[in-house]
Amino acid sequence: MNDSPKRSFSVNLSEYPFESHWFGRNGSYMHYLDEGEGLPVIMLHGNPTWSFLYRKVVKQLDGVCRSIALDYPGFGFSSHPPSYGYTPKEHAEWVDALIDHLALERFALVVQDWGGPIGLSIAVNRPDQVAGLVICNTFGWPMDEALLRIFSAVLGGSIGKYLILRYNFFVKPLAAFSGLNSSEDFRAYIDPFPTPPSRMGTYVFPREIVGSADWLASIESKLHLLVDKPAELVWAMKDLAFGNEKTIARWHSYFPDAPVDRISDAGHYLQEESPDRVAAGIRRLLDRQAA
Repeated sequence: MNDSPKRSFSVNLSEYPFESHWFGRNGSYMHYLDEGEGLPVIMLHGNPTWSFLYRKVVKQLDGVCRSIALDYPGFGFSSHPPSYGYTPKEHAEWVDALIDHLALERFALVVQDWGGPIGLSIAVNRPDQVAGLVICNTFGWPMDEALLRIFSAVLGGSIGKYLILRYNFFVKPLAAFSGLNSSEDFRAYIDPFPTPPSRMGTYVFPREIVGSADWLASIESKLHLLVDKPAELVWAMKDLAFGNEKTIARWHSYFPDAPVDRISDAGHYLQEESPDRVAAGIRRLLDRQAA
C-alpha cells in the first residue's frame, strides 16, 4: 500500500511527464497533477482508472488552463487509507477537501464514468463556484438500466469480488475496451493494483451502482441548481453502458442548451481513444467563459 507521498510504481515519463503533488488528510495522501495557469479545470476519473487517463488531454491543454487531475484513494499513486470503504461518497469527500486545500474559488469540472456523480455531488453543493461542466459518458442519478443493474449484481456480488480481488478481473479487460495499443500504457493501469487488498476500490464501484442509490438520488434532486451553468457533452457512442441517445436526452433534461459532440468510433474510455475531442470540449467551455 502507498501510505507515504511517493510514487509506488513507475510509468513512462514521456507519456506522463508531470510533477506529482500530494494532499495529506488523516494520515493518508491523495496524489494529483496541477499543471498550467488560468481557470482550474478538475478532471475526475472512474473505474479502474486514475489521472493517467487524462495525460493526453492535459498535454493538449498546455497554456490554456490550470489542469488538475487526481487519483481517488486506492487508485493510481494515492494511499489506501485505513478503514476506508472506497464508496463514491467517500471519494467525493476527498475531492471536496482537496478543493478547499487548494483554495479554489472557481473551477470547471470534467467528469466521466463514476467521476460524474462524484463531481456533481460537489457541484450541487458549491454551485456558485462552478464555472462549467464537461460531461463525458457518465450518469448523475440512481441507475435504472437493466444491463447496468445486472452488471452491478454480478461484479458487485460474491463472484465478482472473487474475480476482481483474486485475478484483477476488472482491470485486465480494459485494454480491449480502451483502444490501448501499448503494453507499457496497459501496465500503467495494472500496476496500481498488485495485490488483492489493493483492488478493493475496483470491486466497490460496481457494487455501488445499486448500493449508492440513495446518494445518487440526492444528487439528481439537486441537479436543477446547475441548470444555468455552461455545459458541454462529449459522448462516445460505442460505449456499451452510456453510448445511446436515451442517456444524452436525460442529460439534456438538466442541461437543455448543452452542445453534444458525438464520437462515433470511441468507447467508454474516450480520453484514451479521442483525447483531442475531450480537450476540444474543454476549450469550447473556456471560450464560453471568456465571451
